[in-house]
Amino acid sequence: EPYHIVTQLSNEHTLDILRMIGKQDHLNAILTPVVIARVTAQTSRQSGLSVVYTELLDFGGDEIYFHQEPALSGKTFGDALLSYEDSCVIGLQRASGETLLNPPAETRFAPGDRVIAISADDDTIRLSGLNNPPVQLHFIRSAAKRTAGLPPEKTLLLGWNESAPVIIHELDHYVAYGSTVTVVAGPEFEPKAQACCQLKNQTITFRAGDTTDRVLLDSLTITEYDHVIALADTGLDIQTADSRTLITLLHLRNIAGMDETPFSIVSEMLDLRNRELATVTNVDDFIVSDHLISLMTAQLSENTALQAVFDDLFDAEGSEIYLKPASDYVELSQSVNFYTVVEAARRRHETAIGYRLGAQARNPSARFGIYINPKKSLEVHFSEMDKVIVLAEE
Repeated sequence: EPYHIVTQLSNEHTLDILRMIGKQDHLNAILTPVVIARVTAQTSRQSGLSVVYTELLDFGGDEIYFHQEPALSGKTFGDALLSYEDSCVIGLQRASGETLLNPPAETRFAPGDRVIAISADDDTIRLSGLNNPPVQLHFIRSAAKRTAGLPPEKTLLLGWNESAPVIIHELDHYVAYGSTVTVVAGPEFEPKAQACCQLKNQTITFRAGDTTDRVLLDSLTITEYDHVIALADTGLDIQTADSRTLITLLHLRNIAGMDETPFSIVSEMLDLRNRELATVTNVDDFIVSDHLISLMTAQLSENTALQAVFDDLFDAEGSEIYLKPASDYVELSQSVNFYTVVEAARRRHETAIGYRLGAQARNPSARFGIYINPKKSLEVHFSEMDKVIVLAEE
C-alpha cells in the first residue's frame, strides 16, 4: 500500500527529489517559507485573515471536509450553497479528483462528485431539507459597478528572513503599478533584497538599520506608508526574536497613535504564547508561523485531498479568502440571516463563509470578531465596521 507522507520543506528544490523518491506514495509537501510568505502578504492587506486561516486549520473549530452527497447530483453549485443550515459549501471535488473552489454558480454536480464544505465535523454535513431557504431578498444590495484601478501603495518591510523574498513577490500580484516596498534590515541582507527582481508593479529600496531603533523608525516617516510588515529574525532563538519584534511593535503603536490616518501593521511571531502578550500593541494581525504550519501538517495527515484546497487558497491565482465590507452585500442595521448573506455573495460570483464584527476585532476572547460557518438561520445586525468573509477571485 502507498504511504501517506506529510513533510515540511524549507527549500523548494528538495521537492523534486521527494517526488522522485515518493512517486508511489501520497506525498503532501509543505514549503514552509512560501506558505508563510503568502499568508503574510495576504494578511498585510486584510486584517483578521490569519485568524480565519487558524479557525479553518484548528481542529477545535470548524474545518474543511469532503462529503459524498448523492442528493446534489444534477443540481448546481448555486443550489448547494443554500442547501445546508450548519455547513458552508465552498466547492466540489470531481470523481476524477479535480478540485474546484468557488466555481461558477451554474456548475453542476455529477454522480460521484463530493461536496467540499466547512463544518464542525464530517458527520455534521447534512442537508437542511428546506425547499425554500429564508433568503431576505429585500435586504440584498445590488453589486456596485467596478471602479477605476487602485492607486499605488507603499509597503514597509521591517526585518528579513527566508520568507521575505516570497512576500515581496506575492505583494506584486496585489498592488497597482508604481507601488513601492522599502526594506529595513541588517546591511548583510541588502544583496538579497536587491536580488528580488522580475517585479512588475513595485520598486524596492533598502535601508540598513536596527528595526528596534526608535530614532531610525522615526526617520522613516512611517505614517506615509499604507502597510507595515514586521518579520521575525529566525536567525535568533525564538524568545529573543519575539522580544525584538515586540519592541518594534510597541514603537509602531506609539507612532500610529500620533497620526489620524493609521497604517496597517502585520507582524510575524514565532511562539504562540507570545501572541497574547503582543495584543497590547494593538497590531492589526499576527502570523504565528510555526503554529500555522503545524496546524496545516495535522490537517493534511488526516486528509491528503486538502492539499489542492490549500494550494488554491494560498495562491494569488484562483479563489482566495477576502474580508469585504458588509455594506456591499446587505442593508446595515437590519436583522439579516446568513442565508441572505450567502445569496448576496453568490450574485457576485463569490462564496460567503462567515463574517467579522469590527467591534470585537481586538478581543482575543471573541476570536477577534471572526465567525466562520455561522448557522444560516441566525440573524445579525451589521455595521459599517463589519466585514463579510468570502471566497472570491479578487
